[in-house]
Amino acid sequence: MTFREFQKQQFGYDCITTFWEDFAIADRFGLNAVKDTFKRAFSEWKTNYKYLTELVIVLNHRCWMHHGKGNMALSKLYADLDYEADGYAKETLQGEEAEYYFKITD
Repeated sequence: MTFREFQKQQFGYDCITTFWEDFAIADRFGLNAVKDTFKRAFSEWKTNYKYLTELVIVLNHRCWMHHGKGNMALSKLYADLDYEADGYAKETLQGEEAEYYFKITD
């Protein structure tokens, strides 16, 4: 099952970005590639609350995926990036944007 199919089946959520695929490619090139992919995605899309929401979802899922596979270095990196993006969302989103974020990520 793909990530998109999983999100749709488990949560009724339709993915709107290629973040999952982008990070899957970065994983193959190591920690620095993941950091660079995050830096680019976050700086480009942090003002779009729907994209920011999906970025947090992807980071969280990849953290747990790598943890389950025993890849603690990637798991920790994804956890750190998730914490950064989630913190930003919680500090900046307001009103309907915050409601959307918490509804989708809860």
